[in-house]
Amino acid sequence: MKVLIAYATKYDSTKGIATFIADRLRQSGVDADVQEVGSVTNADDYDAFVVGSAVYMFHWLDQAKEFVARYRGVLASHPVWLFSSGPLGAETRNVKGRDLRDVSGPQELGALREAVNPRSHRVFFGALDNRRLGFGHRVIRKMPAARESLPEGDFRDWKEIGDWAVGIAQELKSALASPRAPS
Repeated sequence: MKVLIAYATKYDSTKGIATFIADRLRQSGVDADVQEVGSVTNADDYDAFVVGSAVYMFHWLDQAKEFVARYRGVLASHPVWLFSSGPLGAETRNVKGRDLRDVSGPQELGALREAVNPRSHRVFFGALDNRRLGFGHRVIRKMPAARESLPEGDFRDWKEIGDWAVGIAQELKSALASPRAPS
């Protein structure tokens, strides 16, 4: 079983998550490749997919949405898991007490689920390194409200991400071990 971990990232936080997932899959005995969504040329080479994107302003990056649209047929006929990265900070709940992972997903999640019927979708906290930001984002971060709502630091929970990846590996191995019903 060969798995593609395809990702869209703006400042490499999501790339780090995708690479970590691939490493955990390999450690669990699963053949895994990692590619930026724009560099995928043949999705037919894979038996399963993990697709992730950074979330900005409650949306997946355009290139991730385009990847899903372009390979919708292949993705829909194989096991797929989706992940989003985005919330920042040490607090896991918003001011209303809701889990940020539950309220920070992409607005197009319903359409993504309908398009490819993923096994699951996870939201992971991201990372923000001010030195990696583009000029416009650096200017915005100078505003006090932006610094408060977009704190700098690495907030990725590697144990949570690793556990999710190991769960994917277990699902894939179970699917391989299960005998297929006769057609």
